Amino acid sequence: MKLFAERILLSSGWHTQQTLTIENGVITAIASGHIDGAERVGVVIPGMVNCHSHAFQRAFAGFSEQGSEGQDSFWTWRSIMYKFIDQLTVNDAEIIARQLYIEMLKMGYTRVAEFHYLHHEINGENHDELAAMAKAIFKASQESGIGLTLLPVLYRFSGFGPLPANDGQKRFINSVEQFNQLVSDCFTLSTHYQNTNVGIAPHSLRAVDKTSLEQAVKHVRSLDNKAPVHIHIAEQQKEVNDCLAHYGQRPVEWLLNNVTLDPQWCLIHATHINEQERQGIIASKAVAGICPTTEANLGDGIFPTSEFLAENGTLAIGSDSHISVNPIEELRWLEYAQRLIKQQRAILATENQPSVGRNLWQQAALGGAQSTNSNTGELAIGKQADLLVLNAKKVALFAHHDQHLLDSMIFASQHNMINDVMVNGHWVINVGVHRLEQESEQAFSKLLASLSA
Repeated sequence: MKLFAERILLSSGWHTQQTLTIENGVITAIASGHIDGAERVGVVIPGMVNCHSHAFQRAFAGFSEQGSEGQDSFWTWRSIMYKFIDQLTVNDAEIIARQLYIEMLKMGYTRVAEFHYLHHEINGENHDELAAMAKAIFKASQESGIGLTLLPVLYRFSGFGPLPANDGQKRFINSVEQFNQLVSDCFTLSTHYQNTNVGIAPHSLRAVDKTSLEQAVKHVRSLDNKAPVHIHIAEQQKEVNDCLAHYGQRPVEWLLNNVTLDPQWCLIHATHINEQERQGIIASKAVAGICPTTEANLGDGIFPTSEFLAENGTLAIGSDSHISVNPIEELRWLEYAQRLIKQQRAILATENQPSVGRNLWQQAALGGAQSTNSNTGELAIGKQADLLVLNAKKVALFAHHDQHLLDSMIFASQHNMINDVMVNGHWVINVGVHRLEQESEQAFSKLLASLSA
């Protein structure tokens, strides 16, 4: 396949009139000018990676916004969520994930890291096939066409202590031995689904202890020494206080002192960190996975993004609870939160890259690729052909010279500017439409009506 782009954001910057040669899903050549037979498109940018997703929570979005006179918190939200998932079957999980992944593709996400912890039957018993729920996620990714990094979640305890799991967590819980078998099963499953890989996600320091964390990491790294490892960390101030009470250390501080972090680790949220913790994350080359719309929705707090990036930290973005499924909104909130704190503008620009939009899009795409150990994140020879074609008519309504285009897309446009989406060399969105869109919406709408009845 050959693709001729009028304008394209390559790893080396903006270029005009470039022809990409794509073979087996990978960009094998980039040449100036139009080559006979090349499909003509307009403005092309790299696809975005979603570093943090709980797919089933897409069906829960909107069910937790009833107020309780200022008493709501992450913890009350979690209790409502636990009751909601008591209804979900394997088939339900696939319907929800497929709908979510189609929505992601339409908005410009071309790969997702699925932080998957809904493992068992409704009563908490194992499925006949231990990885039945994981298989539903694989199938949803294959049907939608999105790239998938599946992260089975190790969840053992309800809190520091360790405290025994509560009834709402019965579908999450595994022994380390059973979890490692689940991970092995997921590696086997991955060989049957294109454009997928597997890592793990120790849920959080309140849900795993040091021994189980070490054993799980050792096992997955025996299967793939570059396997991604993601963990929720320091999301809520209560979590920090509980960790201090139990370990005498803050969550990220404990992680830095007890675990060998590396570039394949992704610390999700890391909201409440001090200067030493921030510098420790950067020194380890681990990724900070930031989910601005979910963190705002849950009242988590604000990550120190400007300091982190100024010190050459690596970040990725995720939609987490899917209160929003839009990378543009995540990046907009990432910048705006810093503006509100510092009472300044254009905070996340740099001397080398004065465009906030371009700086954020490129950094988040590359950080997301690192967090998923995927050959994505930029458009260059040898990289996977995950790309977005922007709608030329909508682009023309805003400042759209190269230096302004991504700023306009992120900060000025109120409409989806993405026209077509390619993943791994295959078109999955054409003129804003997915081939299974109508079928998926009907199935999801029907399911949602039964869950809310």
